[in-house]
Amino acid sequence: MTPLILLDVDGPLNPFAGELPDGFVEHRIRLSRWNRRKVLRLRLNPTHGPALCALAERTGARLTWATTWGHRANTVIAPVIGLPPLPVIDVSSTTDTWKYPAVARHAGNRPLIWLDDDFDLLPVARDRFLADRQAPTELYRVDPRRGLSAGDLAAVEEWLLALP
Repeated sequence: MTPLILLDVDGPLNPFAGELPDGFVEHRIRLSRWNRRKVLRLRLNPTHGPALCALAERTGARLTWATTWGHRANTVIAPVIGLPPLPVIDVSSTTDTWKYPAVARHAGNRPLIWLDDDFDLLPVARDRFLADRQAPTELYRVDPRRGLSAGDLAAVEEWLLALP
């Protein structure tokens, strides 16, 4: 089965905490349907798209959005960092179990490695998600102060290549 690399935006691809990390460029955008007067500050690294695509190619994994940005990740984030449109897991109906049920439904019995910064928000839901998974599963926490790094990408690749 094709393994999944699940991507969150805020934290891994948009490091929002602290100073602007090396390699990231600050963008200011205004999104329709969100507060039109509010300008969002996004910190994105233009090398992430090609690096993630190459990682997926080398490992045979499928990149997939697992973010509250939903389909906006394909229209706002992907073009800036050089990603093609990706499948989107609909996590809009987040509850006291966060993104876990939607990810479980989408992933089925496929192996997955999930890049996010918020796994500790709901430890009971996280632990239940992990206990219910039968396929290899890695929750890979990315520091929201520095965003996705070359070291993170190497660790993700190592995990994927070690799959049976």
